[in-house]
Amino acid sequence: MAGFIIRRLGTMALAMLCLSLAVFYLVDLEPNLKRLAISQLNMRSSTEELESWLQRNGYRQNFFVRYGQWLGVIPEQPRPDPATGKAMPRFSFCPEGGQAGYSGVLQGDFGCSTKFKVPVIRKLVPALKATGILMFWVMAVMVPASLFLGVLAGMREGSRTDRTLSAASITTAATPEYISGVLFTVVFASWLGWLNGSAASATNQGISFYNFTLPVITMALYGTGYIARMTRASMAEVMTQQYIRTARLKGLSFGAVVVRHALRNALITPFTVIMLQFPWLLTGVAVVEVMFRYQGFGFTLVEAAANNDIDLLLACSLISVFVVLSTQLVSDLGYALLNPRIRVQ
Repeated sequence: MAGFIIRRLGTMALAMLCLSLAVFYLVDLEPNLKRLAISQLNMRSSTEELESWLQRNGYRQNFFVRYGQWLGVIPEQPRPDPATGKAMPRFSFCPEGGQAGYSGVLQGDFGCSTKFKVPVIRKLVPALKATGILMFWVMAVMVPASLFLGVLAGMREGSRTDRTLSAASITTAATPEYISGVLFTVVFASWLGWLNGSAASATNQGISFYNFTLPVITMALYGTGYIARMTRASMAEVMTQQYIRTARLKGLSFGAVVVRHALRNALITPFTVIMLQFPWLLTGVAVVEVMFRYQGFGFTLVEAAANNDIDLLLACSLISVFVVLSTQLVSDLGYALLNPRIRVQ
């Protein structure tokens, strides 16, 4: 098991390195650099002024040198002020010293946000905290509801309850967030007035049932249907196994058979599906947070992409890759612990 974990961690590191290199290449394209220079100077700047700014701030260095500096494995060179000759920061609003030395991701320096005018880490920490709270409540609603509905449908395969719950699960799993979010807002916020159609106040004034329910339900709806379908299929398969029939022939009640023998084996597949929902939640959270104006990680990612905020976009991409790979590792480890056959292999 230790060897497996070490190999997977090595694979994760290599994957993060390759993907970060690809993203760095995309944001380093010439149109993005020109837009960055214009945002730091002004729209009327001449081509020579833009080129001078890019040259002075190191954007005309070799691509791999710049990537190594961003990663923190190549030391940065000081940026001299044309007027005084002294080292100056890359952006006036960011407390970078502009001094030579290692200063990159490996040292905890993700750069500066040109959109929010603060160091990237100061913007990311509250955004990740806000999204973490949202994720917690989404999982708290989605996991128990989906497991209960899936087990209930799978226990009586082919019954009216099974058909009804399966139809509801398919419907919710086929409804994307931008549709369910609009429907919920129209019904519960605009028409009935029970809930707030915006979650912007949740990050400033605190979370309440009034301002936080709609984004949670919108995100949980799709996942609930999908996990319920997987749980139902797993439960229905387990209920047809020979050891289940043997337990029934020994005189155990139906409820005892389900609780003692069927549930443990039926929940192995849903566990993997639940862990793999985290990468999907990263996609859904961007849509939901923008729709409800909730200033979390997804909202920050969209703002960074829309405003050509290169350093912030790179940091968001790196965190997204880390979350996806980490949840896959946890999923594999959990599956091995739950299934002895996988553990032996």
